[in-house]
Amino acid sequence: MADFNTIDDLDLDGKVVLVRVDVNVPVENGQVTDATRIEKIVPTVKDIQGRGGIPVLLAHFDRPKGKRVDGMSLKVVLPALEKALGQPVKFSDEAIGGPAKRAVADLAKGDVLLLENTRFYPGEETNDATFAASLAALGQAYVNDAFSAAHRAHASTEGIARLLPAAAGRLMEAELKALDAALGNPQRPVVAVVGGAKVSTKLDLLGNLIEKVDHLVIGGGMANTFLVAQNIEVGKSLAERDMTDTARDILAKAEKTGCTIHLPVDVVVAREFKAGADSETVAADACPADAMILDAGPATVAKIREVFESSRTLIWNGPLGAFEIPPFDAATNAAAQEAARLTREGKLISVAGGGDTVAALNKAGVSGDFTFISTAGGAFLEWMKGKELPGVAALQKR
Repeated sequence: MADFNTIDDLDLDGKVVLVRVDVNVPVENGQVTDATRIEKIVPTVKDIQGRGGIPVLLAHFDRPKGKRVDGMSLKVVLPALEKALGQPVKFSDEAIGGPAKRAVADLAKGDVLLLENTRFYPGEETNDATFAASLAALGQAYVNDAFSAAHRAHASTEGIARLLPAAAGRLMEAELKALDAALGNPQRPVVAVVGGAKVSTKLDLLGNLIEKVDHLVIGGGMANTFLVAQNIEVGKSLAERDMTDTARDILAKAEKTGCTIHLPVDVVVAREFKAGADSETVAADACPADAMILDAGPATVAKIREVFESSRTLIWNGPLGAFEIPPFDAATNAAAQEAARLTREGKLISVAGGGDTVAALNKAGVSGDFTFISTAGGAFLEWMKGKELPGVAALQKR
């Protein structure tokens, strides 16, 4: 993963640079409600301009499925993009063909152009060679700054990178270096926290991690399935009882690889799943038949703290409990705050990712303290599973 081209490897002076970005942001009533993703591309755009290049931005928005959908035009992000960049941004109603070529031809140094939603074209998601060639014809170099889309072999993420001098943008570069530091060439011991509802959705991820990390903390509904696999009853808790054999296999494999799996030793249970519901803490093997496990208990958190203290690298995906609803956010908050403290003190490299994880860390007030937080979602999970990401593979030095 470390052997990829960056902007430093390209001569951009006087060249039109096609830049794949992620500006797929939330919009309500025609207004961008969270411009974080847009703001993150600014260093790459400014760096290209500083090197004499002219950035032409490629991006998708929503899921129009190869058809033009008026409500999914990228025009809606223009005001937020202009605000983030601090300059006017030109817009082309097409991403290929005559209109796009004319828009590019009108550009001068210092300009920025945004092309229309690449997913308006059926050739984007099929990685059609003709569509990729039509995009490539607009520029002389290609920079991918959208790690979040790197797990998809689409025309604007993989196909075009095979046709032009290609490199990672600054955001992509930072993401790849952080991930390499976490799993590629990490400081040991390494601990992974994996939470969430179902074992079945994270089988590949667990299988990859037990071969690469020293400690694996399992939380959320997934932990209940592992408890059932050990003949521990969990009352009315969420658990995949048909996955218990698989859970036992994972435990056995972890023992062979030397990965220590940490399950809850105490749990917070309630009879209702609602904010402020009456709850109690019981031993993990003492869940009442009419109750459900909604969080890890304080003794479990204390053990997690000990693991964090003894580790040098942390990878986190998924909460430890029903973090959206207090008081069942306590374990996630406490563990996150401990990881943040150790990171601030320079004792831990902490990398986290996934939608629920980002939300949980924001809620705990610690997202600014982690070494790196990936907003990439699917791409982050594919990386954790050990899968090759087509959009990254296309940037490797050849």
